[in-house]
Amino acid sequence: MTTKAIKLAPSILAADFARLGEQVVEAERAGADRIHVDVMDGHFVPNLSMGAAVVKSLRRVTRLPLEAHLMISNPDFFVDEFAQAGTDSFLVHWEGNNDLSRTVQRVKALGKRVGVAINPAGVAAQMESGIVFGLSAAMLGAIEFKGGRVQQSNFHDYRMLRINEMPVVEVHILDSGHPAGGLGEPGVPSVAPAVCNAIYALTGKRIRRLPIDTTLLKRA
Repeated sequence: MTTKAIKLAPSILAADFARLGEQVVEAERAGADRIHVDVMDGHFVPNLSMGAAVVKSLRRVTRLPLEAHLMISNPDFFVDEFAQAGTDSFLVHWEGNNDLSRTVQRVKALGKRVGVAINPAGVAAQMESGIVFGLSAAMLGAIEFKGGRVQQSNFHDYRMLRINEMPVVEVHILDSGHPAGGLGEPGVPSVAPAVCNAIYALTGKRIRRLPIDTTLLKRA
C-alpha cells in the first residue's frame, strides 16, 4: 500500500492583509510547501476576494509555488493573466465553466500545473437530479400516438416529478481509491430497474414495460 505525502498550502485568506507579504514569508519559513490563493468573483461564489495583482506582489516575496484556486465564472478569461502574474498551478471547477477540458488544456499549454476541485455538494446535487429525472421517466415517460404520429417531440414534453411526489433521496460518496473523474449521469439508468425490482420484492409482480402502470399495482 502506497501513501501520499501531505503537502501544506496555507491560504492567504487567513492572513492579516496589512502584513500579507510578511506572513507569506513566515509561512515559508514555517515549512509551507506552497501558497494557496483563493480567487472569488462574487458570482460563482458569494464572496469577493483578490485578483492577479495580489499574485504578482507575492511573487516578489516568496520562492514557494503559488497556487490559484479559481472560484470564478468563465476562468478561461483570467488564466493567462494569473499565469503572467506568477501563478505556478491552478485549481478549477467544472461548475460555472463553459468547457472544463478546454480550460485544463489551456493551463497546460501555459506550462502550468492544473487540478479540478470536486465539490461534494455538486456531486450530490447531480445525483439527486439524475434520480428525479430517472424516476420521472419511469413513472411518466409514456410515448403517445395520435393520428399515427408521436405526440412528444423531446424531453421537454414530459413533466418532472414534484418535490411532494419524490421520495427522500440520500447520496453517499465513497472513496474508490481512484483519481476523481467525470460523474456523468449514473443516477438516471439505474432508477427504473431498481424501482421494478423493489415492486417485485414487495408484490411478486414483474414489471415488463415502462412507464410503470400504477393501476396494475393496485390490483396486485
